[in-house]
Amino acid sequence: MKQFENKESMLNVIIYSKKECHLCEIAKEELEVIRLEFDFTFEEVDIEKDAFAYEKFKHLIPVVEVDGEIISSGRLNGKKLIAVLKQKYQLQ
Repeated sequence: MKQFENKESMLNVIIYSKKECHLCEIAKEELEVIRLEFDFTFEEVDIEKDAFAYEKFKHLIPVVEVDGEIISSGRLNGKKLIAVLKQKYQLQ
């Protein structure tokens, strides 16, 4: 059982990435590990298929967003992501 889960109000995590992005692959792997402890929906947006996301994030990927708040760009800061998730679960 995950330590942090809430079926009524699940957090939403989005990663903006693209193919052939080494940092994106590392970030996705780290997100999967973090999901073992935290319950959240996970969506990947390929910026090469989304013109708005491409213009906004083309020099920043991977970008990780939690419930609409960008919490990381470039190399994923896993400790920061965990702190944000813990804080958001405590506020629910």
